[in-house]
Amino acid sequence: MNLPDNYIPVLIQAAVGLGFVLFTLYASHNWGPKRHTSGATKDDTFECGIEVEGNARTPFSVKYFLTAILFVLFDIEIVFFYPYAVNFKELGFEGFLAVTTFIAIFFIGFFYVLKRGALDWNK
Repeated sequence: MNLPDNYIPVLIQAAVGLGFVLFTLYASHNWGPKRHTSGATKDDTFECGIEVEGNARTPFSVKYFLTAILFVLFDIEIVFFYPYAVNFKELGFEGFLAVTTFIAIFFIGFFYVLKRGALDWNK
């Protein structure tokens, strides 16, 4: 299987990124500090020398996390508009139809989220 020459820089960048991740994991595991403690103090919470009062796990509403996930989802969809904005003259009418289809799917998802009440904080 022959890859076009245009994909070689992408493959090199992916290999460098994967190599960096693997090296970082290896280095932090083998060269990082190792603190061995025993007894009940190992799992105790500690913050600035202040004694613990109550439970630190404050419950959050599911709406908070749902809003965060939806923000990331729609934010990433917006990123896909950048290649079109850079190349809209070269893409012509076919590119315009592709972006129009993408926007239509984007709005279908957005209106679905609105209809389900995912962004309504009073429910």
